[in-house]
Amino acid sequence: MRDVLNPWANPVTWAVPFFLLFIGIELAALKWLDHDDVTGYAPKDASTSIMMGLGSLASTLALKAAAFFVYIALYLYVAPWHLPMRTWWSWVLVIGGVDFAYYWQHRFVHRARVGWAAHQAHHSSEYMNFGTALRQKWNPWFDFFFWLPLPLLGVAPWAIYFAYGINLVYQFFVHTETIKKLPRPVEFLFNTPSHHRVHHGSDPIYLDRNYAGILIIWDRMFGTFQPELFRPNYGLVHPVDSYNLITLQYGHYAALWRDLRHAASWRDRLGYLFMPPEWQPPSARTAEAEPVSA
Repeated sequence: MRDVLNPWANPVTWAVPFFLLFIGIELAALKWLDHDDVTGYAPKDASTSIMMGLGSLASTLALKAAAFFVYIALYLYVAPWHLPMRTWWSWVLVIGGVDFAYYWQHRFVHRARVGWAAHQAHHSSEYMNFGTALRQKWNPWFDFFFWLPLPLLGVAPWAIYFAYGINLVYQFFVHTETIKKLPRPVEFLFNTPSHHRVHHGSDPIYLDRNYAGILIIWDRMFGTFQPELFRPNYGLVHPVDSYNLITLQYGHYAALWRDLRHAASWRDRLGYLFMPPEWQPPSARTAEAEPVSA
């Protein structure tokens, strides 16, 4: 437990100075180079993102502590073998396995409203920069379920957490408009700034696309890839228009709770929880379709 919760064993901790350095480099590039086609930075937006990032450190630590005992029990008493972590190929498998699990977790939180209630906080900024990368959710509870197969396959819990830290560090660098297209082999295999700009777009053609963490091949394989065709409009389809941290993190939970309270049946309640965010029960769709009499 000490090793799992040790912040100095987390790649994100070591990356923090580099996050700040690259935010400074991006600010300098935006100031001195010709970048009229980017959103840039807004002080209030960037400071909100940083505060959300600090809060996410505490929530992620709580998740690691809660999940540790389940993962270690599965790893020690259920897994048919233990993957040796002293070989390079083991780390390739673990980083790839965590990235594969991340793809499906990320897809779930976009397409199930109970997950979107947590994840929408990350998409609430209308800016695309390294500061936005720090705008993290405080409710990462669904990660637990998508990582469950990994200890069952013999991956040590500490290795799962370490690989996920690498995944998060990588994703910081795809939140920018200052990098356009990378060489084609890189664009084909990896998540890049171009691919991730699509993911943050609220344009209909860009919605729910490019869920990748490190490898964009998952999106290509499972039908969710979309190339960048034009500069996206960033943010939510229904903007929050607030810098209040509680509103940004929990406002959609409040809206979800209101819908659950007024649902006509348990079937509708399950629909509100696990269907896509735009889902409405048949009764609501029928009422909207009926013309209003004069």
